[in-house]
Amino acid sequence: MSHPAASADLPASDATLPPLTPLPPLAPLASTPVLIDQVYSRLRDAIADLTLPPGERIRQAELADSLGVSRQPVSHALQLLKRDGLVCDSGRQGLEVAPIDADHLRQLYQVRTALDGLAARLAATRAAESTLPETALHRLQDAVATGMVMTRGTPVARQVRIEVAFHTALHEASGNPLIAQTVAPQWPHIMRAMAATLGAMPMQEVVWHEHADIVSRIAAGDAPGAEAAAREHTEADGGNARREWLVRLAQSNNG
Repeated sequence: MSHPAASADLPASDATLPPLTPLPPLAPLASTPVLIDQVYSRLRDAIADLTLPPGERIRQAELADSLGVSRQPVSHALQLLKRDGLVCDSGRQGLEVAPIDADHLRQLYQVRTALDGLAARLAATRAAESTLPETALHRLQDAVATGMVMTRGTPVARQVRIEVAFHTALHEASGNPLIAQTVAPQWPHIMRAMAATLGAMPMQEVVWHEHADIVSRIAAGDAPGAEAAAREHTEADGGNARREWLVRLAQSNNG
C-alpha cells in the first residue's frame, strides 16, 4: 500500500501558520557594566583625591545628576565602593564616605614599606645583572624629573598622581607582577593619605629628593642601598600621614 510523500503535506501545513510579525520593542537597559565601571572609577577617584572627603554624606540623586546618569549605575557603583571600604553605612542617612582610620593607615604603610623595599631591591638586582629594561629605568627617572619641577602651588591631586606614577613604575621595575597586584586594591586608601599629608604639608621637595636617591641606587645596582632608601622613605611617609590625620581628627572633634 502506498503512502503519500511526507513532503506533500508541508505546503498545506505552512499555510496554516500565522505570518511572522516583528518582535515588540524591548525596554533599553538602565545601565551597563561599562557605565557602572565608569561611575565607580569616577567616584573612587573623587574619594581618593578628597574631592569627596571622609564623612561626606552620599546623595545618590545629586551624584547621578552631576555625572549625567540614572541612579541605578550610581547605586551599583556605591555598593562596589562599600565593598572596597571607601563608603560605609551612615545610619538612617544612608551612606557616607568612609573615615580615614589612623590604625588602618599604620597597617597599610607597614605593608607598603615591605613591598616598596622589596621592589627597590629587586629592581636594583636586575640593574646589577643588566636585566632591567632601559624603559623601566627611564620611567622612574621621568617620574622623578616631573616631581622635581612641581611647586608648592601644584594642585594636590596632581602631586598625588605623580607620586602614584613613581611607585607604580618602581613596582613594575621589580619584575615581580605580584607586588603591583597586591598594592592595586589599596591605592585609593593610600592616595587619600597622600592627599591629606601633601595638602597640609607641601614637602614635595624632600619627597622627590628621596625618590631620586632610590632611583640612583637602583641604577647603580645597589640592592641593599635601594631597599634601605625605599623603606626609609615609605616609613616616613606613613608616619607623616598618620600624624597629620590624627591632628585633623583632633581638630574636628574639638570643633
